[in-house]
Amino acid sequence: MFDIRWGDQGEVILAGRWDASQSGRAETFLRGVSESAVVDFRNLEYISSSGLGVLLATQKRLWESGKSLRLVGLSSHIADVFRYSGLDQVFEIG
Repeated sequence: MFDIRWGDQGEVILAGRWDASQSGRAETFLRGVSESAVVDFRNLEYISSSGLGVLLATQKRLWESGKSLRLVGLSSHIADVFRYSGLDQVFEIG
């Protein structure tokens, strides 16, 4: 199961397993992000390459207007995925 929603502080909260079958839903949600935003990964167990692609497309769109995503709460496994793919150089992670 996968969930994506707005948190109380305006952050994007991810939970569950983000596989290819959930990427359309996530992409639709993330199209609504028009300002710099924090994305909370604390409750995300898994992210597929499709999920990485959706995040990257969102980051590129935001960059065009001087905005960006900051990713927080990544598990060691998900942080490794970002590091091995080189996306730790694209996103602010902390």
